[in-house]
Amino acid sequence: MTEKETKKIVESKSTDGDAPSSSSTIIKEISTAVTPPPAPATPKATVAVVEIEEAEIQRIKQSVDRDVALAHVEQEKRLSFIKAWEESEETKAVNKAEKLMSALNAWENRKKASIDAKLKYIEEELEKKKAEYAEKMKNMVALVHKQTEEKRAIVQAKKGEDILMIKDKAAKYRATGYTPKKILGCISF
Repeated sequence: MTEKETKKIVESKSTDGDAPSSSSTIIKEISTAVTPPPAPATPKATVAVVEIEEAEIQRIKQSVDRDVALAHVEQEKRLSFIKAWEESEETKAVNKAEKLMSALNAWENRKKASIDAKLKYIEEELEKKKAEYAEKMKNMVALVHKQTEEKRAIVQAKKGEDILMIKDKAAKYRATGYTPKKILGCISF
């Protein structure tokens, strides 16, 4: 393989979408994929090739490190978006629950007020009926009192008539000298 082919391998691995797990594994793959060119005849040329290979490896290492850093930044960005979404959804859920609780409290208050109004209405109706019945009872007491007074007057009048009749009979008996048959109700002569 040539240097261009190793670059293509490195670039294709970095554009796959998955972040490399570590730069050392990629470098190992690259160093095993790169076959050194045939050994030059001079030691200076060997040193130059080794230096070029080391420079190429260093550049690849930096590229891989940059890709790893970019992948790490992408991962952090994704996690921060997820965290923001989670917080937003939690806030929505809390607000929705609070809104429902508020609606339930308002419904409960309306129902309580309605029941209290009905209770007051019933109490007022009962008070009116109580007053009406009390008035009726007072009227009945007055009627009974009136009837009693009338009956008392009748009894008093009858008593007066009876006393007058008895006095008339007693005067007649005295005038005639006749004795009544019964003096008292239980004694007779």
